[in-house]
Amino acid sequence: MTQQRYRALAEWPLMATALVFLAAYAWQVIGRVEGTGADWLEAIMWVTWCIFVLDYAANLWLAENRRQWFVRNLHELVIVALPFFRPLRLLRLVTLLSVLHRTVGETLRGRVVTYVAASAALLVFVGALAVLDVEQWAPDAKITTFGDALWWATATITTVGYGDMYPIGRLVATALMMSGIAVLGVVTASIASWLVQRVEDTAESVAEAVEEPVRVEVAELVAEIALLRREIAELREHRPL
Repeated sequence: MTQQRYRALAEWPLMATALVFLAAYAWQVIGRVEGTGADWLEAIMWVTWCIFVLDYAANLWLAENRRQWFVRNLHELVIVALPFFRPLRLLRLVTLLSVLHRTVGETLRGRVVTYVAASAALLVFVGALAVLDVEQWAPDAKITTFGDALWWATATITTVGYGDMYPIGRLVATALMMSGIAVLGVVTASIASWLVQRVEDTAESVAEAVEEPVRVEVAELVAEIALLRREIAELREHRPL
């Protein structure tokens, strides 16, 4: 078993696990579940978390150069090492984006568009959940419903910032604003890349249209030269000695 083979086999199970984690966390936060139900949801989240820890351990074990892989993936270690900070558990949902990135279409444009759209939607939803989880129990909080949290997350990630709602905690807001800038940067870059590609395609089409008559003439000349060479060869063969 190689690391590449393992990652290919684990992609969809990890995505399913991340979705289960997201559903359990959303149910707990939005539904304000307490008592036995809250204990069950907490148990589900811990089970999924253990699966992600095992995934990290498997990747480290199967890596060809474990030291190099460990250094290059320190963020993965941070993600699996912060289960005690409830909002930070949502960092593990980056698995959704990484799996999506590896399983979307082969074309670069398809990867960018799908990745950006999924990233934006997921970041808004996760940001709303995280801020609601912190704010709904805080005194004098402005954000107390999921609708308010969703509106705040949308205004924040788009860098609009109406100011009608603001969180008391700043950690989630800071992370969401930085993520919003990154997503907008990717959107801008993808649009610029698409425009450049369209210009290149148009230029190639024009060049091909201009060169096509020349290619036809060259092909005709080549055919005529070949015909003349055959005729000369035949005349030489039938020339009397």
